[in-house]
Amino acid sequence: MRGPADRLLGRVAGLDRLRLAAVVTAALVATAAGLLLPGALAAAVDAVVASRPSGREVSWLLLVGGAEIAADVVGGILTTRVTAKASAWLRRTVFGKLLALGTHSRFAEGDAISRLTGDCTGAGGIVTIIIQCGSTLVISSGAVALLALLDWRLALVFLGSIPFALLLARSHLRRTADDVLTYQRVSGEIAARMVDAVAGLRTIAASGTAEREAERVLRPLPKLTLAGHGLWRTQARMVWRAGLLTPAVELSVLAAAGFGVLEGRLSVGDVVATLGYVALGLGLVTQIPLLTMLSRARGCAERLAEVLNTPEPVPGKLPLLPGDGTVELRNVGITGALAEIDLRIDSGAFVAVIGRSGAGKSALAGVLGGLIAPDEGQVLLDGRPLDQIRPEELRTVFGYAFERPALLGATVAEAVGYGSWAGESAVRRACQTAQVDEVIVRLPEGYRTALTETPLSGGEAQRLGLARAIARNPRVLIFDDATASLDTVTEAAVEHALVDAMPGRTRVVVTHRVSTAARADLVVWLEDGRIRAVAPHTALWQEPDYRGVFTEDDE
Repeated sequence: MRGPADRLLGRVAGLDRLRLAAVVTAALVATAAGLLLPGALAAAVDAVVASRPSGREVSWLLLVGGAEIAADVVGGILTTRVTAKASAWLRRTVFGKLLALGTHSRFAEGDAISRLTGDCTGAGGIVTIIIQCGSTLVISSGAVALLALLDWRLALVFLGSIPFALLLARSHLRRTADDVLTYQRVSGEIAARMVDAVAGLRTIAASGTAEREAERVLRPLPKLTLAGHGLWRTQARMVWRAGLLTPAVELSVLAAAGFGVLEGRLSVGDVVATLGYVALGLGLVTQIPLLTMLSRARGCAERLAEVLNTPEPVPGKLPLLPGDGTVELRNVGITGALAEIDLRIDSGAFVAVIGRSGAGKSALAGVLGGLIAPDEGQVLLDGRPLDQIRPEELRTVFGYAFERPALLGATVAEAVGYGSWAGESAVRRACQTAQVDEVIVRLPEGYRTALTETPLSGGEAQRLGLARAIARNPRVLIFDDATASLDTVTEAAVEHALVDAMPGRTRVVVTHRVSTAARADLVVWLEDGRIRAVAPHTALWQEPDYRGVFTEDDE
C-alpha cells in the first residue's frame, strides 16, 4: 500500500500530463535510438571491413545518432519545465498549508523554510528520476534481448551478472534510505535553530552568549555528520563494487564473443555491437546513484506530506456578539507556557501584563486575541468563545502590535492598512495616533513611498506596527512589547493619543516598564505560567518580588 509520500509524488508526477506525455515520448525515442545505435554501428563497420559501399549504413548510423541526440535535448528541456512546474506547485501548496495552520503550526520557521526550499526541489524532480530509471531499465532489458538475438551464448554470459547487480542495487537503496531522511531532518532542525539565533542577534550580543548560542545551534551537527558519512560510505561501497563488476562482465562477454569470431558465428561488427549492448545492459549498475536520488525524493515528499497532512484548526461558524471588548479566560492552559489562567478584562480597561522572562507573557497575549488556541479552557469575547466565531470576523475585532512587526505591502500606506479596509484617511489618522505621521510625510513620496526604500529605525517600525493595529479600529488592542523601542516620552504620547482617538477601547499591553504598569488600570502579574496577582500597580508595588521583575528587566 502506498504511503502519503508516494501518493504525493504520484500527484506531482501527474500535474502536467500533456508535457509529461511529451517527455515520455522523447525518452522512448532516445531509448529506441540508443538500442539501435550499436547495430547501426556494427553494420557500418562490417561494410567498411568488407570494402563494399557503406553509404546506406553510414546514413542510417547518422540518422539514429542524430535522433538520439535530438530526443535527449528535447527531453532535457521538457523535464526541466516539468520539474520547475512541480517544484513551484509544491511550494505554493505547502506555503498555503503553512499559512492555513498559522500560529497552530508545529513547524519551526527554519524547518519550514528548509521544507519549502530544499524538500520542494527534491520532490519536484521525481518525474526526471522516474523517467531516467525507466529508460535505464528498458535500455538494459532491450540490450540483453538484442544480445540474445546476436548470440544466445553472449546473453547467457551477461545474465550471470544480473543477480550481483540486483543485490548491489538493493543493498545501496536499503542503506541510503535512513541516512537520507536523517540528513534532511537534521538539516531542517539546524536551519530552525539558526533562524531563531538570527532573530535574536541583539539579545545574544548584549548578553555575551555568542559561543553558547553557536554551540546550541550546531548541537545536532554530529547527527548530520554521521548521516553524511553514512551516505558517502554507501556511495563509495557502491562505486568500487560497480567498478569491479563492470569490467568483469565486459571481459567475460568479450571472451565469449571472441570464440564466436573464431568459430565464424560473429563478425567484427558484431563484436563492436556486443560492446555497445554490454555497456547499455550495465546501465542498471552505472545508474545506481539514481536510487539515491529516488530515496532523497521520497524523503523530501515524506517531510512535505507531514506538513500537508497536519489537520487545520476547525474555523468557527458563528457571528460576533454585540459588545465593547470584554475578554474572559476560563481555566486556560498551554502546555509548557500557561496553566489554570482565569482572567476577566472588562471593556474599556487598560491592562498591563508583566512577568520575568519565560513567565508566559507573549503566550497570554496570543491566547487573548485567538492567535494561539489553548490546549485546555476557553477564551470568550463579549460572551462568545473565540473558537466559535468566524475567523474573518474575529480578525476585525482584535488589533495586534508586536515588538518586531513584520511590515507587509508595497508602500508605507499599504503596510499600515494591511489586512483591513482602512482607506487613506483612516491610515493617516492611525499614523498620527501612533506618532509616526511626521516621519512618513518627510519621505520622498510620503505615504506612497515604497516600503523597500523606507529606512526605519526600530522605534519607527514599531510605531508603524502600532498604526497598523489602530487602523483596524478593533474592539481590543493587544500590544506585545510593541513599545519596547520607544522612549518613555513617545510611549506616553502614543498612549494619550490612543485615549483621545479611541476612547473606551480595551487595551492589553505586555510590558517591562514601570511607567507603563503605573498608568494601567490593572496589572496581571505572571510567574511560571500562572497568575500570581491581578491588582493595581500601586498595590503590587509593596511586594519586593514584584519590584524585582522590573529590576531584572532593567538589567
